[in-house]
Amino acid sequence: MSESAKQQYSMNKLEKRIRRLTGQAIGDFRMIEDGDKVMVCLSGGKDSYTLLSVLMYLKKVAPIHFDIVAVNLDQKQPGFPEHVLPAYLDTLAIDYKIVEEDTYSIVKDKIPAGKTTCSLCSRLRRGILYRTAAELGATKIALGHHRDDMLETLFLNMFHGGTLKSMPPKLASDNGEHVVIRPLAYVKEKDIERYAQAQGYPIIPCNLCGSQENLQRKQIKELLRDWDRKFPGRIESMFTAMQNVVPSHLADKALFDFASVSATGEQTVNGDTAFDAPTVPGSHTFAEASADPSASVQKIQVVNLLQPT
Repeated sequence: MSESAKQQYSMNKLEKRIRRLTGQAIGDFRMIEDGDKVMVCLSGGKDSYTLLSVLMYLKKVAPIHFDIVAVNLDQKQPGFPEHVLPAYLDTLAIDYKIVEEDTYSIVKDKIPAGKTTCSLCSRLRRGILYRTAAELGATKIALGHHRDDMLETLFLNMFHGGTLKSMPPKLASDNGEHVVIRPLAYVKEKDIERYAQAQGYPIIPCNLCGSQENLQRKQIKELLRDWDRKFPGRIESMFTAMQNVVPSHLADKALFDFASVSATGEQTVNGDTAFDAPTVPGSHTFAEASADPSASVQKIQVVNLLQPT
């Protein structure tokens, strides 16, 4: 097999993996249903390009019908190449809308020089996207966050927010009027990076607001990548842990009724096993499915992951 053939074979496997994991996440969390109109938020980054590509594929093969509309928010940052996304979207023959709102000036006016602008920028962007979804009649808002984004958010909240929470794969919007979904929830960032590079997407960098080297998220990202290099499998295990929460072995009295715990004389499922070897049922599933092409999960066809309701 020639080198080019090997590269193509590897890329085909990567594409199938991303599509399969996306379909699996959609099915697991019932993200998309028959008749939905999905608004895909397209930022011009690798994640949102990949999300749009995969959803367009799933739309073709799924046993249900759903529509897609791509939306980009032009926030009027200096140097933003406003021609890039329309030119790209025109090649796809897909419905799209470019929303122009000068949030950049608002952020610069409200945030002191040298301070992180991402929080206010995110809130403003979110409100505009919610309004746009209502105008378009979208029933779902799809964001390009992936598995690593979810892990980073978990650690950010633990280290800096004092809460044990992350990005959920599916949630109701802040105003309660929309359902937000993250179809790439099971997909690794490094897979998306490889795929986006191979596809040659016209990437728009997310640094138009100026360099913010001390962002806490960037520090967490570097920490997790360092762990991934030094301890293969650790990231997979952490993500699996997010899917296997045991409230009785944490310390949130609002989540678990510790006051009613008493000695019953009967053996309990978990008991005092905090330091025992982990025996989480199915805890191998995600890691093995990602690494082992022969795993049974690999054999699931994408078309079976979007079941009609």
